Amino acid sequence: MEKPRPDPVTQEWYGKAVTELAGINLAAERLFAAGKIDDAGSLVLKGQEVAQRLLAAPRPTLEAMQAASDLDDLYARILIANHNVGWARLVYQKNIVRWTNWKPVTPDTERRAKQAKAGIAECDKRLVQGR
Repeated sequence: MEKPRPDPVTQEWYGKAVTELAGINLAAERLFAAGKIDDAGSLVLKGQEVAQRLLAAPRPTLEAMQAASDLDDLYARILIANHNVGWARLVYQKNIVRWTNWKPVTPDTERRAKQAKAGIAECDKRLVQGR
């Protein structure tokens, strides 16, 4: 009989990767706030690789989901700043699905879903206006 694979979330690398992604998010947020959109975008690309590894786990941790969600939220804002509103809308939709399906529902998960819905509303407004 084949030995079952260990759950990735119990591995040492997983916690370190969550911390790494949170740090990438913080640094990218600071760059974005300073108007360095391209530099922030470069960090987001780096963060996407880490997020993919984290979310590949059968049951990612809440912390991993939050870090991936924060990265996606920033990515959507970068896309809007670069006038890629349709793509930003898709990224916000991913966050809505993420938090609509997360159990148990908490005030934080509700806030995150509401934030993504607000992002979609902003995208829709811009798409109607042609900006």
